[in-house]
Parts: sequence; C-alpha cells; structure tokens
Amino acid sequence: MQLKAFAGIGPLLMLSSGFLFAVMDCMVKSLSATYSVWDIGFYRFGCGMAILVLIFGRHHNPFSCHNPKLLIYRGITGSISFVAVVWAYHLIPISTAMVLFYSYPAFAALFSALLFKERIDKELPWIVVTLCGIAVFLDLKLEGGVLGQGMCLVGAAFAGVAISTVKKARETDGSVIIYLYFCLMGTITSIVPFASDPKLPAGAYEWLVVGGIIGTSIIAQLLMNEGFLYCSSFGGSLLLTSEVIFVAIWGLVFLHEAATWHFWVGGTMILGSMVALTRPRRPCQRLAP
Repeated sequence: MQLKAFAGIGPLLMLSSGFLFAVMDCMVKSLSATYSVWDIGFYRFGCGMAILVLIFGRHHNPFSCHNPKLLIYRGITGSISFVAVVWAYHLIPISTAMVLFYSYPAFAALFSALLFKERIDKELPWIVVTLCGIAVFLDLKLEGGVLGQGMCLVGAAFAGVAISTVKKARETDGSVIIYLYFCLMGTITSIVPFASDPKLPAGAYEWLVVGGIIGTSIIAQLLMNEGFLYCSSFGGSLLLTSEVIFVAIWGLVFLHEAATWHFWVGGTMILGSMVALTRPRRPCQRLAP
C-alpha cells in the first residue's frame, strides 16, 4: 500500500532534480573542452548502468519490468536528446543552446496531449510565459550555425517525447528500472565511438569530476522519475526549468558574474509561472492512500 504524500512532494522532487542536473551541467561544462560527447555519454550511461546493476541486481534480474517496449522507447529518445544537445554545445554558444533546448516543456506538453491525452487547457499560458522567461533570462541571441541550432531543437523535441514517456512509464514501473533502461540505450549509443578513441580521466581532479557527473546524474534522474508519479508531463517539465536558475546562481556565486536585468526579469517570469502552476491547480498531485 502506498503512503500518503504531503502536497508539496512533487515540486520538491522536481526542484531537487533540477538542482542536481544544474550541478551536473557545471561539471560537464568543465570537461567539454577535452572530452567528446561520446566520452561524457559513456561515463554517464555506462557507469550509471553498472552501478545500478551492482546495487539492485544482486538477487534478481534488474531489467525485469512491466512495459519493456515503452522503457526502450524512452531510453532511445532520451539518448538522442542528450547526444544532440551536447553535440550542439560544440557548435554554438552555450547560451543559444540553452535557450533552444529549454523549449522542451512545450514539446512535452504537445506530445503528452497527442500520445497520452493529457489536458493542458489553463496551464498553456504559463508554458508560454516560462519559455519567454527563459529567453529573457538567457538574453536570447540566436548565434552560431544552423546545424547547431537545429541539433538543439532536435534535442528539445526528443526530450519532450522522453519526458512524456517517463510520466506514462511511471504508472507501471519504478524510478530505478526506468533510468536503468535509459542507461542501457545510452550505453549502446555511445560505446562504439567511445571505444574507438577513449578519453580516460587524467589525474585526481578529472576522476572526481567524472565521478560527480555519474553520481549527480543518477540521483537527479531518479528524483525526476519519482516526481512524475505526482506531476503531469508539462507541470514537471516546467519545474525542471529551475535548472537554468540554479546554473545562473552558480555563475553568480562561484564565477562572480554580474546579475543583469535579464537575470531578475527572466527569473521572475520563470518562478512566477511555477507558483501559478502549483496554486491553486497544481501540476503535481498527491498519491492516493
């Protein structure tokens, strides 16, 4: 029997996930100059899968699930999204890439409505406000080549599909098995190009950063998967956009970047949309006892 959850459990899980994804972003950024997308992908997915199998597969088949086709589909779409976005980071400025990628809540809402018949109705205006807030927050400048911009939009579209699929998969399967299949598909995608020219960590610092990427990605993804037990696809997606604000705060505190009007206006629009979505009609609901 499931325990009754307090009303804020969904937003709390999603905001915690967004914070850890932001930490992971910062660590990925620190390695992006010398590590390829395949290196980062293999360490995230391959090592993540090994850890999950080691912890949860000692007494049973860890890949046993209720809906393998859906989980494979989620893993493929999520892997394509990750590869496309990290690839785009090498082609265009990261600010442009982030603006384009964070259109994924709109794609999540669209695919949730098309594939799983989730209703958007009154939440749609807040999706628009959130996307506009992100554009202001990141000082929208569509710089760089068309290929990089296109890769970001591909990543956003597949992220939208993946997130709407996580919501559906969470109805029958647990958070761990959903992420395990994501890691499996990501490992299959990255293992051949990684093995052809592997980049191994050099020194204690790089080992620490790679370990941090693996650890934060596992915890963040599990929190996100669990959060979708309480959240709609588009509601959870909008809460995950807090990742942008956490990354900016990291820049303010540790890199001593200036807090411009873009930070305050865009941040207010994003946070205001989250408050509007959680009260009085929350995108997150309590579990039945």
